[in-house]
Amino acid sequence: MPEPGPTAPASLVDRHVGFVHALRAAGLPVSVAEGLDAVNALRVIELADRESLRAAYAATLVKRPAYRPGFDVLFDLWFPASTTGLAAVRAGGPLDPATAELKELREHLAELLTGSTDQELREFARAMVERFGRQAAASPGRQNWFSYSVLRALSPETLMAGILRNVLQGQERGGLAEKTVRQRVGAGIRRFEEAVATDVRRRIAEDAGIERIARSAVRPPLDQVDFLRVTKADLARLRREVHPLARRLAARLTIKHRKGRRGRLDFRRTVRASLQSGGVPLTTHFKPPRPHKPELVILCDTSDSVSSFAHFTLLLTYALREQFTKVRAFGFVDTVDEITRFFQPGADVVEAMTRLANESDMVRFGRTNYGHSLERFAERYADAIGPKTSLLILGDARSNYQPPALDVLRSLVSGARSAYWLNPEPKQQWDTGDSVASEYGTVVAMHECRNVAQLAAFIETLA
Repeated sequence: MPEPGPTAPASLVDRHVGFVHALRAAGLPVSVAEGLDAVNALRVIELADRESLRAAYAATLVKRPAYRPGFDVLFDLWFPASTTGLAAVRAGGPLDPATAELKELREHLAELLTGSTDQELREFARAMVERFGRQAAASPGRQNWFSYSVLRALSPETLMAGILRNVLQGQERGGLAEKTVRQRVGAGIRRFEEAVATDVRRRIAEDAGIERIARSAVRPPLDQVDFLRVTKADLARLRREVHPLARRLAARLTIKHRKGRRGRLDFRRTVRASLQSGGVPLTTHFKPPRPHKPELVILCDTSDSVSSFAHFTLLLTYALREQFTKVRAFGFVDTVDEITRFFQPGADVVEAMTRLANESDMVRFGRTNYGHSLERFAERYADAIGPKTSLLILGDARSNYQPPALDVLRSLVSGARSAYWLNPEPKQQWDTGDSVASEYGTVVAMHECRNVAQLAAFIETLA
């Protein structure tokens, strides 16, 4: 095990407790029992083998592949690699990173990118951080560390042309050999950049404290990223979460429907059973209900304040079309328009989003108005709600201090088989400012739905 730094925990027990706490703080679900499982796993491995230690913790604490990147970042902070023995060795002889010229360092990095172990690349990265990553801080006795200065000095992405020239040595360019080399070198560059970033985080943590750096170094797992704060990259990854959720939502609504009704009377079975009681039908038998796919109406706030949430829920709408006999989707800002036409089977989802933004009629003056939108929905699309319909309303219930039209909403809900409202804002923000969440909540049950995990939990409650 590496020696603890100035702010590092003093013992393995302290490190373990701090590491598990940091995982929970980062949004990774780690129970007390799983923490104990990790302790038991540590008893049967060689603690001096850092990768065995990493594997033992990962096997007991990481439940989903999406949690692994955050786990690795925190593991490297709480169980950093040793910083001793940083001198790298090249094929042609020893290389001392502390005294070598920049040209030699770049040549050595090129060799490592074409073929090296992870350990060799990490040691070289630590040496480069030591040489290029340090900058004096304003406070006496403190230092700043930066990945950017290391990568700017070595410019690993500019080594590709020279590597191809040396490796291919006259072979035809553009073929399989070049493609293979490019993939291997590209992967090596990413490994080197991550090794540099890891060592920079470790050095900052030694100076500023592990807990402080851990809070800022790890983004929440994808299923806990706030819908109102997602990036374009997050949305692209969230698309993979949509179809499983759509299937589960459809299944839950179907189960709820089946539990609420029985099939038709099975006359023959009832008469046959009555023979045991002298022809008195003490026990009635019913035929199983016919398989049923529920109908769904989605009413979605598409205003800028909830644009990321709207984007995700419209992706969900797109996926739900495959799970329900009928799905009708309506978007609104201060008036409402049916947007089902943009999500026809076979349509490209990105093209559908673009057409929706350009062709739909959801805006009068551009300020969100739930009351007017509900009134227009009741006037134009009242036939969309029926006794077989589940109504799903998606929005933050912020209506710019306009009348909420509660009577209209009450009428719509009473005509539906079931109704639910998903709100992407934290509960503590409901009823602040122009929010009328509690007023709408008296008519239809409102659920906080800020991320995929909460959406999945909501779906589970429908059973």
